[in-house]
Amino acid sequence: MGYASSAAIMLAAGIGIPILAALNASLGRHVGSPASAAVVLFLVAVAVALVTALITGPAPLARFATAPREGFIAGVFVAFYVLSITWVAPHFGIGNAVVFVLLGQMVSFAAIDHFGLFGAIQTPLTALRGMGLLLMAAGVVLVQKG
Repeated sequence: MGYASSAAIMLAAGIGIPILAALNASLGRHVGSPASAAVVLFLVAVAVALVTALITGPAPLARFATAPREGFIAGVFVAFYVLSITWVAPHFGIGNAVVFVLLGQMVSFAAIDHFGLFGAIQTPLTALRGMGLLLMAAGVVLVQKG
């Protein structure tokens, strides 16, 4: 997969995060239970992932038995994100919630890249990258404050 197509997919994913937050927060308010709204979101997500796996060819189940255990913790992070955004966004605002999610993502990706955690490509946090992160953080805050 090339750079442009990878960037386009990730841009679409980024566009989807605030939409997901707004829609699921609205659903949680409507049904009176953010946790129940998150359960429904996960059921829909499982159905979409299952169809995608069937179309693209699912991995043999035996391979999951030998997979690194920390890989399974990713589900906890997804659940935490969905539950927290569904609970917090209606009271804090979608924009505020997403701004702090973005700031958290920047801190996290900088550490993951710098140390090459979880098999990621190691990219040292140089002074130039650090300045870029600070500029991005400032931009995120300015967009929300402005």
